[in-house]
Amino acid sequence: MNNPTAPAAAVITAAAAELLIRLQDRHGPVMFHQSGGCCDGSSPMCYPLGDFLVGDRDVMLGVLDVGAQGVPVWISGPQYRAWKHTQLVIDVVPGRGGGFSLETPEGLRFLSRGRVFTDDEKALLEAVPVITGADYEHGERPSTRGPVLDQATPETCPPGGREPQ
Repeated sequence: MNNPTAPAAAVITAAAAELLIRLQDRHGPVMFHQSGGCCDGSSPMCYPLGDFLVGDRDVMLGVLDVGAQGVPVWISGPQYRAWKHTQLVIDVVPGRGGGFSLETPEGLRFLSRGRVFTDDEKALLEAVPVITGADYEHGERPSTRGPVLDQATPETCPPGGREPQ
């Protein structure tokens, strides 16, 4: 009997993974944090690992399969509740983001896209434990890594449904 596995809650495009590898070469291990809000608060922010303090209620979406250690992807608790029905697809586009994200000087910015999970995928995800910042502090870790995609698929779009200007 085939036992399907739950889809990764966070994945990354090949173009974004290439940029992430360059950033890791320059800055060492890195992480992403996806907060809520407007403007740059809705973009995934890339930080040197440990430079951003993960909150007890933040949720780990997973670890991207980029670099030797992988790249943890966190999301704020309230944003997770709003987006838990979607797969976070981290992509990269030309332009400058704001804030302190590591890609800012590159003339590129990371962009969150979303792909709505199918009903079957949602059912599989119900069996996957949610790891909060508090759980992580107590030693819990995800069991798989989110893959690198060739590109964002046609069914992905930025949360909110619009391409950036």
